[in-house]
Amino acid sequence: MFWRMAGLSTASAVETILDKDDFTLEELLDEDEIIQECKALNGRLINFLRERANVKQLVQYIVEEPPEGAEKERIFKLPFVACEIFTCEVDIILKALIEDDELVDLLFSFLEPVRSHSTLLAGYFSKVVVCLLLRKTTPLMNYIQAHQDIIKRLVDLIGITSIMEVLIRLIGADEHIYTNCADSMQWLEDMNVLEMIVDKFSSSDSPEVHANAAETLCAITRYAPPDLASKISSPSFIERLFRHALEDSRPKSVLVNLLSVCISLIDSKRLTSGTYYMYTRQMTQGSGTTASPETVRSMLDGLGDLLKLLDISLEERVLLTTYGKLQPPLGKHRLKIIEFISVLVAVSNEVAEKELIRLGAVKHILKLFFEYPYNNFLHSNVEHIILSCIESKNPQFVEHLLHECNLVWRILEVERNFTLTVDSSKPTVSAEGRKPHRVGNIGHLTRIANKLVQLGDSNSDIQTFLQGNSDWVDWQTNVLLKRNAVENVSQWACGRPTALLDQNRYSDDDDYQDRDYDVAALANNLSQAFRYGIYSNDDTEEAHGSVERDDEDVYFDDESAEVVISSLRLGDDHQESGSLFTNSNWFAFEDGRIADEHSAAPVASSSPYTEGHGCVGDVVVEEDLEADTAASEPSEQKSNVVDDIPNKLLEGSRESETSSSDKPEWVEWRESSDYFENPMPSNTANTSDADQLPSLPNGELQVELEDQTDDKTAPSPASTNEPTDTGKTRS
Repeated sequence: MFWRMAGLSTASAVETILDKDDFTLEELLDEDEIIQECKALNGRLINFLRERANVKQLVQYIVEEPPEGAEKERIFKLPFVACEIFTCEVDIILKALIEDDELVDLLFSFLEPVRSHSTLLAGYFSKVVVCLLLRKTTPLMNYIQAHQDIIKRLVDLIGITSIMEVLIRLIGADEHIYTNCADSMQWLEDMNVLEMIVDKFSSSDSPEVHANAAETLCAITRYAPPDLASKISSPSFIERLFRHALEDSRPKSVLVNLLSVCISLIDSKRLTSGTYYMYTRQMTQGSGTTASPETVRSMLDGLGDLLKLLDISLEERVLLTTYGKLQPPLGKHRLKIIEFISVLVAVSNEVAEKELIRLGAVKHILKLFFEYPYNNFLHSNVEHIILSCIESKNPQFVEHLLHECNLVWRILEVERNFTLTVDSSKPTVSAEGRKPHRVGNIGHLTRIANKLVQLGDSNSDIQTFLQGNSDWVDWQTNVLLKRNAVENVSQWACGRPTALLDQNRYSDDDDYQDRDYDVAALANNLSQAFRYGIYSNDDTEEAHGSVERDDEDVYFDDESAEVVISSLRLGDDHQESGSLFTNSNWFAFEDGRIADEHSAAPVASSSPYTEGHGCVGDVVVEEDLEADTAASEPSEQKSNVVDDIPNKLLEGSRESETSSSDKPEWVEWRESSDYFENPMPSNTANTSDADQLPSLPNGELQVELEDQTDDKTAPSPASTNEPTDTGKTRS
């Protein structure tokens, strides 16, 4: 919203059109401010848009393709603005649409097979329907229940991602709809929606259709009502999934996407990386339960057929790479099978483990691990399988991995021959005429070896097996331990990894959360410091009255305090990073420290600029405001001038940690104009000293502490040679 000031505001272009006697809807939609005016609930505009003829025209812009040769405004702008008007969620406009069955019929006519279904208009249609689902849930669900063919049309167009999102919300994978409309959605559970979606894997060859159908089923496994979720996890339904997945005549995308559904059934927390991923992350409702033993057992029937697809001996494809060639490449479908087995192993189902041992699944997968040394997707899944095996409570599974799969021997073999083979019969071959590369799975093997050593401390069987292999003991002592020491990045003395020892120094996001900063107290101190006297040099009179300002005139909030902390923190030494701003008062200086500073720097304390004619930005710390009203009262103690005000503030913060007594009540930071009007003091008693002093930088620090118990105490020796400013009045 723009500020509107009396006498300066101009009439809205929308209002100008509405003032005409004759205007069209297109003229309004062409104005850039129409969306803003809708959100601002412009009464005249909304009353015009709610008319049935205008609502119908807006819907037509969304669902009807523009005629051939139409202008770009009709093709792009008008459908967009029409969609935005509905999604402004103006209740009276949505009500005018949903309560008219003919208008709703016109809206859902977009799903008719005779239309072209462009992705642009499909997106606008999806946004309007989702808006109605959220704001007019019950009326829309009642309409869809009376027109159940809408669900079938949505399934037929599931290849369009926008349509898929509408279908997912309609069939119950939406927290808002299911919570507020559970009764009216009972009829959806009685429909064969799941069967219609699964049939798309056999009736369509489009990878987009297969991916969106699988994503819809995955959403149902996580967030759908219990009846649908139990139906999709039933043995009969899983058998149907595997039947479609294992058909030889179907594209590999069917197998890949149906295995994603099976993975989601086993591990409901595993989210897909598809288009619907960002939406599912925001959902909180869902079964979220671990797969039942019946679900797992029903998947084991097709496990043998899946392992046959891992065989690469019959495939003759060749893929050239930068390091050589793959003959054949592993392929997405094999990766998905291995991922499915890794999830199956992690379930720790005894029946599944016995079946995996019987079929030799782990042994076959481990062979692929070494045959494709540069496929990190494969390596990650195989590492997960191996770790799940050795952590299994089933001793037969551990024995199978160590003895029948020869895991330790394979690790030692790769360590002895760590370069890519030049044997042309292998799946991965080095390029001819070039030096073979080092294999790329050494890092995963190192982590597997470390896990074996770690578990050997608690598992006597593993420990006995490892210690009985002299080659392993020698490699562990001479290679593995040294490698772990070298790769321990927390011990590196140079480079970026040193950030692990002090992440706060380099982290902008966690800098304030990990430290013991009392941001509220710092903001209060800063507000007190900067509320009094941040004025220009020509504003001295106004500065004198700054003490009487209202409390609401605050310059610093919590965010401002954090910004100041960050700026001051940049100049601090690394060793002092843990002691700054720890719930302390910045401006609490001890009397003893001030006296020590005077005695240590007599030249600086005798500067004629210290009192009355200080540099711009002098800070005055006082203990009593009322005692400061006397114009001719001399100061009793003065601090030395420092070059950097922020450094002095940091010293005050550290001093306040050891002593909290004699804390000043307020801080004044002001820019004195006396220095510019009279750069040199009128008192010439110390003129010779002033001539010998170097020029002082901006930001003198002047600290005045007045004794409330004895007004006639003699000044300290450190300040006896300083001139007394009897003409300076502080407010």
